[in-house]
Amino acid sequence: MSLHDELTAAQRCLDDLARCVSRLETHLGNGLEIRRVRSDAAHLKESLALLGATAPRPTSEPRPEMVTISDQPYDPGLWTDVDDEGLGARGRHAP
Repeated sequence: MSLHDELTAAQRCLDDLARCVSRLETHLGNGLEIRRVRSDAAHLKESLALLGATAPRPTSEPRPEMVTISDQPYDPGLWTDVDDEGLGARGRHAP
């Protein structure tokens, strides 16, 4: 996995952690322990955001080689064995 993929996966995990902490809070109430866990999760999220901001950006993939296409018309002989799209085959009539 690339660095960007790893950071994204870690962000997803922290989002899941925040959801789990919220569900725990509904079961356990808003006690000191759950506030501490919520605070720790928030600090982890902030730290990951800082890490992502300082991480090197992914390099773009190299561009494929440019191919020059001539402006000259194509040889009509290339198209003798094909049907006219949308018009049906040559020499045939609609029923």
